[in-house]
Amino acid sequence: MDPVRAIAETVLYEGHLLWPYRASAPRRERRWTIGGVHPKDEAERSGDRWTISAEFLMETEPDANVEFTLRFLHAVHRQVMDGDAPVQELRAGSGTYRTRPEAREQEITSGRLSVARLLRSPVRVPVAIAAGLAEEPIDGTAWIVRIWERVSGTVVLSAEQAGCGAVRLRAVVVNTGTAADRDEAHATAMLCAHLVADASGGAFVSPSDPPGHLADAAAACRSDGLWPVLAGPQGGHGTMLAAPIVLYDWPQVAPHTPADLFGGAGLDRLLAALSSGDQRGTDRATTGTGRS
Repeated sequence: MDPVRAIAETVLYEGHLLWPYRASAPRRERRWTIGGVHPKDEAERSGDRWTISAEFLMETEPDANVEFTLRFLHAVHRQVMDGDAPVQELRAGSGTYRTRPEAREQEITSGRLSVARLLRSPVRVPVAIAAGLAEEPIDGTAWIVRIWERVSGTVVLSAEQAGCGAVRLRAVVVNTGTAADRDEAHATAMLCAHLVADASGGAFVSPSDPPGHLADAAAACRSDGLWPVLAGPQGGHGTMLAAPIVLYDWPQVAPHTPADLFGGAGLDRLLAALSSGDQRGTDRATTGTGRS
């Protein structure tokens, strides 16, 4: 797997997995997530976020371009049906089937955008995930119904000159949907949302360890709900990951982490999955990552 995608998936599912696992546990009523971007009306009532943003520097060449990818989880309600009756649990054959919350991965990509284009005016990338329903048969009289709601939003991308041959890139994610209550807001939210930026013809600057001539410009960058870091191969400057958790540059999935992080075993198997190539990151990995 692409190492940046491995980190991004860890970010997605670290916030989505939940313990304890008992169906009777009150916390199972709502999966806790990090990095949720909710409809504005309910977010303002509940104190959740309805927008997140990231700013970071890129040293550019005349033909430099960048591609942004927004990734998030989309809540799905999995309902077990026994004939026409919804049930919490059903035994059929050798299996047991349960009603529970699930999620679908969503990915919105801007396509390649020249830095010159972003300097002229912002580019808006729509987020428009249609509501839907899917049925999965269990046997002749039972099935699983999965239902998901519409998610609406936009990603606004822009750039400005930052001096010394660098530009400041800015990405703003907004949920433009509406929700009558918290449950509806959860169903229409961008959960565990994060951004990946990939550069061509330019080099990203470390926000935490910029070169001296760009230290002031890096310090002037402002992010809200996201923490940008360099990602990909150790020492590379072609990819940025803006995540809803605090990481060091070039985070990696720890070698002792099971290959299948997301098979339902939960956070206890992540084993502090995010580590860094330097000693500071290794130390942090043994105690867990920072949280917003």
